[in-house]
Amino acid sequence: MKLNATLDRVTDRIRERSEKSRSDYLTRMRSAAEAGTARAHLTCGNQAHAYAAMGDQQGALAEGRVPNLGIVTAYNDMLSAHQPFERFPDLMREAAKQAGGTVQVAGGVPAMCDGVTQGQTGMELSLFSRDVIALAAGVALSHNTFDAAAYLGVCDKIVPGLIIAAATFGHIPAVFVPAGPMTSGLPNDEKARVRQKFAAGEVGRDELMKAEMASYHGPGTCTFYGTANSNQMLMEFMGLHLPGSSFVNPNTPLRDALTRAATERALSITALGNDFRPTYRVLDEKAFVNGIVGLMATGGSTNLVLHLPAMARAAGVLLDLEDFYELSEVTPLLAKVYPNGLADVNHFHAAGGLGYMIGQLLEDGLLHPDTTTIAGDGLDLYTKEPKLTDAGLDWADGSGETLNDKILRPATDPFQKTGGLKQLEGNLGRGVMKVSAVAPERHVIEAPARVFHDQAAVKDAFRKGDLDQDTIVVVRFQGPRANGMPELHGLTPVLSVLQERGHKIALVTDGRMSGASGKVPSAIHVTPEATEGGLMAKLQDGDVIRVDATAGVLQVLTEGVQDRPAATPDLNGNQFGLGRELFEVFRRNVGSADNGAGVVVGHRYVEAAE
Repeated sequence: MKLNATLDRVTDRIRERSEKSRSDYLTRMRSAAEAGTARAHLTCGNQAHAYAAMGDQQGALAEGRVPNLGIVTAYNDMLSAHQPFERFPDLMREAAKQAGGTVQVAGGVPAMCDGVTQGQTGMELSLFSRDVIALAAGVALSHNTFDAAAYLGVCDKIVPGLIIAAATFGHIPAVFVPAGPMTSGLPNDEKARVRQKFAAGEVGRDELMKAEMASYHGPGTCTFYGTANSNQMLMEFMGLHLPGSSFVNPNTPLRDALTRAATERALSITALGNDFRPTYRVLDEKAFVNGIVGLMATGGSTNLVLHLPAMARAAGVLLDLEDFYELSEVTPLLAKVYPNGLADVNHFHAAGGLGYMIGQLLEDGLLHPDTTTIAGDGLDLYTKEPKLTDAGLDWADGSGETLNDKILRPATDPFQKTGGLKQLEGNLGRGVMKVSAVAPERHVIEAPARVFHDQAAVKDAFRKGDLDQDTIVVVRFQGPRANGMPELHGLTPVLSVLQERGHKIALVTDGRMSGASGKVPSAIHVTPEATEGGLMAKLQDGDVIRVDATAGVLQVLTEGVQDRPAATPDLNGNQFGLGRELFEVFRRNVGSADNGAGVVVGHRYVEAAE
């Protein structure tokens, strides 16, 4: 199938925009790769320290003739999605031993749970944890004793942070090893219904707790299609997972077989073998474009619009919001997974999952087929699905058809003709809106503003009945420089209640919404943020705002707003407590949201991009 013209054009534009930065990156990576196996250049003392605890494998490591795999793990047993990783190092050590290689846990990275910190102080550290993860992974790999790296991470900021590190150490191969989603519990729409009833005062906290515990009930990723599961999709579309491995449940024979296979594959693609696949060859312009297409076709999390530019910059690739918007306009929405539908990711996987979807998009010319992946050359490898038979693990052709067209559809008969991500621009700045779950009649909202400086104040106004009217809720001073750009997912039940009462409701913010949000029209990631000269800082209650996802407009219609003095927020409360004081240097140096809101890569190549 001929490549879609828009896909081709956007890729060329990214390549042009990134010419200098990508060239510099490739020069560094090739130089590092050509230097040879790192362990050969270490002193005897260096090596003795590195191998002291390796027992009978010390000799093999010292000789440098077998590949050594470094594990960077985000394991902790507070995150359900990461708890299964506790078993992985032992599985991987045994697999490596049988394959004639060695494995060492290189280091751990932090992994916080946005589900625990939603609406709490800790959420102000969430986005910055991505950069901490990249830094921590960098420290782990700085020992320079590894021929390849295996990254064990799943959730919101963890995978993007690990990708930044993997790109930085792009001279060695990187294999991402998923843990899989938890089994299905209370349906997500029922959980959301109870949340809304609690927000409206119709049920008590005991009913709310019962519903939450029935939904989040075991090891594995949360089953809705939020940022964590969008990350897993991304790793498959970009060729960093083994094919079909993203949504296999934890602690199952197939999951364990895939973990062992990932280890074997990582060892086989090092510079010591005949199929060297360094990460810098995988993470190129085509891979990032394929990732964006996957995001649009699945109706994935808007958080990835923030993370992908930061991830790409680490590989010298410069993405812009216009790339997301133009690819969204030609990418059909092929999946309906909560919050865009009633199904969860287990249902999606059973209906044909990512393998079916990748096949459909390849046939439609909407993915670059000729990419380098850890599994081999060509994205068509990812149309296959893993099977565990008496003979062991193998990959077979998928069914080639959807097994449930209420969840997954062919490209010829999509749920929507576009991916549902809109770029908004106007005198209020530049932002994005995910409309794949927003009813068409709510794509254009024009109403008076109510202006707030935090989500707690919004909830207070709701409880007092002050928002019971057509309203555009503006929550400002929520950008990365103000307070770390926390998610405002706690507003979803409140705004949904107002919407269901028949009011025209929208949200405008320089903050983020969760990957689980969707039914309320929300203009998010607005730049410039209010603390950096954004016009939001001059808004007042009653100003009429137009949020138009159809025309791509984000505009305050009231005259004279520009002539007002900007509000001066009291940010003292965001500077201290629960570790916030440790992140002052991050708030001071973070890049803008449209460039990925990064610290460690936030300002790299900015001049080239402009």
